[in-house]
Amino acid sequence: MSTSYPNDTAYHRPVMLRECLEALDLRPDGRYVDVTFGGGGHSARILEHLTTGHLYSFDQDADAEAEAARLARPQFTFIRANFRDLHAELARRGALPVDGLLADLGVSSHQFDTPERGFSTRFDGPLDMRMNPEAAQSAADIVQDYSEAELHRIFGMYGEVTNARTLAATVVAARRGRAITTIAELKKAIAPCTPRGKENKYLAQVFQALRIEVNEEMEALQEMLLQTAQVLRPGGRLVVMSYHSLEDRLVKNYLAKGKFFGEVEKDLFGNTHQPFTVLTRKPIEATAAEIAENSRARSAKLRIGELGIRN
Repeated sequence: MSTSYPNDTAYHRPVMLRECLEALDLRPDGRYVDVTFGGGGHSARILEHLTTGHLYSFDQDADAEAEAARLARPQFTFIRANFRDLHAELARRGALPVDGLLADLGVSSHQFDTPERGFSTRFDGPLDMRMNPEAAQSAADIVQDYSEAELHRIFGMYGEVTNARTLAATVVAARRGRAITTIAELKKAIAPCTPRGKENKYLAQVFQALRIEVNEEMEALQEMLLQTAQVLRPGGRLVVMSYHSLEDRLVKNYLAKGKFFGEVEKDLFGNTHQPFTVLTRKPIEATAAEIAENSRARSAKLRIGELGIRN
């Protein structure tokens, strides 16, 4: 069975669209937030379910803002901002509380498929990777300016690269000869570290590490998640789709424990303080049919929480 929808576009094909919509438990008069507008695939379908309700969609990318113009209607507000500013932006618009929040983490198809954005290992182009093109620091800046110890940290922590120390030393040695400013130059510089036969996976890990650092993705995700209990009404749904283990671990821990690290906190009477009830004991994954049509769905994990409800 096909998993494509009328609102799939060349800009971005939304992953697990039906599952996300069902998880939000949409009401025609509800107020919802899509904190990762991207190409608008999820937002467009949410809007189809609303009559007197309203959708607020966040994205920091100017290309996404231009794409959002096609959804213009009274029930829709696009917010050009990082989702780490979730509470402040919604409060400014008198949009609290909301009934559901969707986060489709990672990079949009459009960003991956645009060579000049520098996200993909498939093309040559500038070593950029900024989700907000107006941000000050690019991937080239990190490759050029970070110390060997800092590079070792991000390659190991964010890319989970097995030879992170050697990779960092190789980058530092290579940049002494000439600046590394393009994807091709980076690939050439780290070729001695790249395992033969596993080039694609290795480069994907390296690029993931740089992208996460450039966009402060882990910090922004934690800041956003901590605000969800403040912006959702009791019984509201938090729906988060992640694409790598670092994101998924943060989401899983926050939903289960109300915190990212350590055990659930208890008061003097032994009562726990986690704000959400987990509705997905195991993450929902894409069907084989969807993965066959959209390879990006292969790594997606969807988790759902409900605020303020206890078993």
